[in-house]
Amino acid sequence: MAVKFRDYYEILGVPRTATQDEIKAAYRNLARKYHPDRNKAPDAEEKFKELGEANEVLKDPEKRKKYDTLGANWREGQDFTPPPGWGGARGVGGKSASSYSDFFDSLFGGGFGGFGGFRQTVSDSGGFGGHDEMEPGEDQTAKINVSLEDAYHGTKRKISLKTRERGTSGRAHAVQKELEVTIPKGIISGQKIRLSGQGAESPYGGPRGDLYLEVELESHAQFRVNERDISVDLLLAPWEAALGSEVTLPTLSGGVSLKIPQGASSGQKMRLKGKGMPNPRGDAGDLYAELKIVTPKSLTPKEQELWEALKAESKFNPRS
Repeated sequence: MAVKFRDYYEILGVPRTATQDEIKAAYRNLARKYHPDRNKAPDAEEKFKELGEANEVLKDPEKRKKYDTLGANWREGQDFTPPPGWGGARGVGGKSASSYSDFFDSLFGGGFGGFGGFRQTVSDSGGFGGHDEMEPGEDQTAKINVSLEDAYHGTKRKISLKTRERGTSGRAHAVQKELEVTIPKGIISGQKIRLSGQGAESPYGGPRGDLYLEVELESHAQFRVNERDISVDLLLAPWEAALGSEVTLPTLSGGVSLKIPQGASSGQKMRLKGKGMPNPRGDAGDLYAELKIVTPKSLTPKEQELWEALKAESKFNPRS
């Protein structure tokens, strides 16, 4: 029996030379567009059926090879009569027992199953799945500003964000959501916090996507962060640098005692290993104290006298 030839490549909008990845991508995009749960146009269901049938053939290398062997010289709408022996299992009275077209059954036979009332969804493999394989909603990303102290110690905080929810009528509307977020200890800028099931709704009835919060560390008045290393300016009096001293260095976990070597200079850096940002998966960063010598802006008469005496006594010349 002659049936109308179907150009599966044209249905998916891909050339005959398309790769399997290109076929998969084209099918997924079009299936989302014409899925009856999303598209209420009168021809959406039929278009969705055609896409599923085209994908069923072209995603399978064996079916595709068989289709290409017979289909290369045919065009959409032309009559097609398969050679003897190519017909598959047929339904009663010549009608297809499957939900695919007569053309499909002429080549491959029935028994591949239907589309389950069009409630099935596009799976990662490019085919259709049942309830357990329902495609989730899209993942979403938002930025979250985190103080350096909260990132260093870890904390919990509540955030408010706007999202869109689908009501009982099926129409989406904006809602405000309050979420409690765990800020992991040692998180740094650019890392993401995953909130499972807080992303977009699935248009196919599957689970929600995930929400990823991209961390942006807030600037700090005292500390500077580079990956996991932290730098801090340590101000010294001239005599502390010249004579050497022991001073208290501020850190995010409290003050620590630091010995300044005799003859220290401005710009010199002292490294405290492991005192930077914590790292849950490895070594913590380091803390760098950058020395800065500060001179007094005003002098008492006695201080003036002592500085003058030092000037007269010292042979030191920083420019020599």
